[in-house]
Amino acid sequence: MNNTKDLLITSFALFSLFFGAGNLLLPPLLGYNAGEDWFWVTLGFVITAVAIPIIGIYAHAKLQGTLYDFGKKVSPLFSLVYCILIYVIAVAIPSPRTAAATHEIAIHPNFGTSPLLTSSIYFALVLVFALNRSKILDVIGKYLTPFIVLILLLVIGIGLFNAQMDISNSSFDTPIVDGILEGYQTFDAIAAVVVGAVIIISINIKSNQSFEYKKDLIKKSGVIAGLGLFVIYAGLIAVGAFYGSEIELNSGLSNDVQRADLLIGISSKALGSFGYSILSVLIALACFTTAVGIVTGAADYFKGLLHNSQTVYVITAVLASVFGVIVGQLDFNDIIVIALPVLLFIYPITIVLIILNAMPDKYTSSLVFKVVVLLTFLFSITDVLGFLSPSDTLSIIVDYIPFAKHSLGWVLPACIGLILTNLKTQKS
Repeated sequence: MNNTKDLLITSFALFSLFFGAGNLLLPPLLGYNAGEDWFWVTLGFVITAVAIPIIGIYAHAKLQGTLYDFGKKVSPLFSLVYCILIYVIAVAIPSPRTAAATHEIAIHPNFGTSPLLTSSIYFALVLVFALNRSKILDVIGKYLTPFIVLILLLVIGIGLFNAQMDISNSSFDTPIVDGILEGYQTFDAIAAVVVGAVIIISINIKSNQSFEYKKDLIKKSGVIAGLGLFVIYAGLIAVGAFYGSEIELNSGLSNDVQRADLLIGISSKALGSFGYSILSVLIALACFTTAVGIVTGAADYFKGLLHNSQTVYVITAVLASVFGVIVGQLDFNDIIVIALPVLLFIYPITIVLIILNAMPDKYTSSLVFKVVVLLTFLFSITDVLGFLSPSDTLSIIVDYIPFAKHSLGWVLPACIGLILTNLKTQKS
């Protein structure tokens, strides 16, 4: 195989599997609200939407395994439960969300069809791609992703070039933290542990190259995909900050409607009368490739869990697609509301698992994994309870936990647990 060709195809495939509905809709409104603080918001957003996911791809390259390997140092039972949770969440929220976004922005305004028809056709096509998984890298990498990148760069380049640069004041008190938490909604850290396995399995199917070659290919592809995500995210945030003031947004609308209106407005102004049509194509492609990655990843996992059965792979792909049809009929905003408490619970655990698996083995014993994951879990509970059922008692507890007011109360305990456990391990 040609090394450069392999690198480009794998890099494009990684980028496309990461880049979905939330990735496209989140940054412009984030930049719009950040105004003069758009750089700091970008910095926070990049931490959870680019840096952590790419470290996750690096960890996959190091492990050369499945999602199960990410948590097995905690315990086999924990890893099994974590894997099932991740794939259920992925199939239940981000995958159907891509169909909802495609319908609301790309299909319904142009054709006026029902969400049931859209989600049915959408997930029928997803199923076709998932069942032809050996072709995933070629089809996604060669054909779909370059088109997505080209349209996005046109929107960003023309948008910034024509912007009046009339930037507004920031509506954020802590822009870096707001950027970090908004990055949760991209699901990119979860995508890293899910689609990383898809890429590895696809490469193993297609390539007879050595382990070191595959490992190096995944690492380099992750870096290239990360740079691509950074350019697109930073560009969309900047466009929202510098160009968004020219677009009238109805403050009475939900954030998700505002996100769509803002992106449509920017694209229409940047690309003229063809802007909306191009945006529709872009959203459909970006959402579709993400859904394919999620369904394929879930099918791969349960296939491996149940004795490498191809029948299990097909059944899982079919069930995930059927579930996508059902949930994909909901409004995009409804799915977002459901997602937030789930993310506040599972995202911190996913982040620490990614970081621990990427670190040198001598610093990540089984004890380290157990302590850090337990502390992360315990101190994430206040974040979830604070969202679901705020109370005065909970507020008092939050006051004593550093960063807990920003839904990041788990960060310091996890870091302290990592350091102290390593000190104990080194001494013994």
